[in-house]
Amino acid sequence: MFANLPLSEIALVLVCMLIALSLHEAMHAFAAHALGDTTAKEEGRLTINPVAHVDLYMTILLPLVLMLLHLPPFFVAKPVPFNPNRVRYDEFGAALVALAGPFTNLGLAIASALLLRLGGMSLGHDIVHLLAVFTQVNILFFVFNMIPFPPLDGSRLLYAVAPEPVQRLMYQIEAMGFTAILVFVLLLFPFISPIVSNTAEAIYSFLVL
Repeated sequence: MFANLPLSEIALVLVCMLIALSLHEAMHAFAAHALGDTTAKEEGRLTINPVAHVDLYMTILLPLVLMLLHLPPFFVAKPVPFNPNRVRYDEFGAALVALAGPFTNLGLAIASALLLRLGGMSLGHDIVHLLAVFTQVNILFFVFNMIPFPPLDGSRLLYAVAPEPVQRLMYQIEAMGFTAILVFVLLLFPFISPIVSNTAEAIYSFLVL
């Protein structure tokens, strides 16, 4: 999904991606704040303004280069800071903060898919195409972020249920920061990319077709 795109489509994908990522990160911040952690508010992240959440290199340039090379894009926003020790419900509270992002994307995908189903071609070709791309982007964000590899959001759900030895290993991976992301992108993602794409396409077909 989103590989081998013509230049005319890349700008549309990037715009949809910026909207989806901004709402994704904002909902992390709002969920953390609702559960008692004010870190995101103190860092100016309690907003849907894309400027607060976008990283020039990882959010824009990296996916742009990948799409220009006709490769599946890899999107990374600036992580919303939060303190798991300050949220209510301990590890389950931290999991709720993490899941708020990808499930926001799933909700956006469902909403735009419903518009496609209800309006159909009466909306006009351009609007239908925009909604289809927006739906695909949000589904891809949902599927990708649910991968249980630190620091992706799905790892927080695993934290909540994993035994302590697994949690310690995950903490070590997460402590690697950007290095962990590079390892994931370069070593692991090429193997799981077909699974992510096939899962996203199956969800899209279920919602739209």
